[in-house]
Amino acid sequence: MNRLQREIRLTIQAQLGQMSGRSLETIDQNRELVQSIQAMLDSHGLRVRCTQCGQPAILRVSPRAGARAGVFVFDHTVDGRRTFHGGRIVMPEIRLVAKPPRKPRKAK
Repeated sequence: MNRLQREIRLTIQAQLGQMSGRSLETIDQNRELVQSIQAMLDSHGLRVRCTQCGQPAILRVSPRAGARAGVFVFDHTVDGRRTFHGGRIVMPEIRLVAKPPRKPRKAK
């Protein structure tokens, strides 16, 4: 079973690797692309690996002054705080990792 999961991960990663260094024309197009990628990854229990810190993350596109089509960022939690690493105007290199288990909510 692990071998099959690894094969799926590597196949998806190879396909996404072809998008590295590219960007679409508008922020809405980039957001739509990233949302479809995230939906596919989520259905396979995968996340992208942050290129800055190596932690599992969700790839997003954020607005930024001077970047008409937005910037690609890695959204994740580091030391209990939501963090956005990256900020490139083109799709970063994509490496995939297993989606971490959900943390239990704290009782109020």
